Amino acid sequence: MKILLIVLCFFFPFVAVLIKEGPNLHVLWAFLLQLLGHVPGVIYGIYRVTRD
Repeated sequence: MKILLIVLCFFFPFVAVLIKEGPNLHVLWAFLLQLLGHVPGVIYGIYRVTRD
C-alpha cells in the first residue's frame, strides 16, 4: 500500500496525503506546495506518506 501511495505522490501529492492521514491541515499544505511548484509538493507528499 505504501508503494502505491509513493507512486501517487508523483502525480497528486495531496491525494496521497489525504488517503494516508485523512482530511487535516497536512493535506492543505501538500496542495499549496504543489501549487507553488510540483517538486516541493512531491517531496512533502513523500515525506508525509513514508513517515510512520
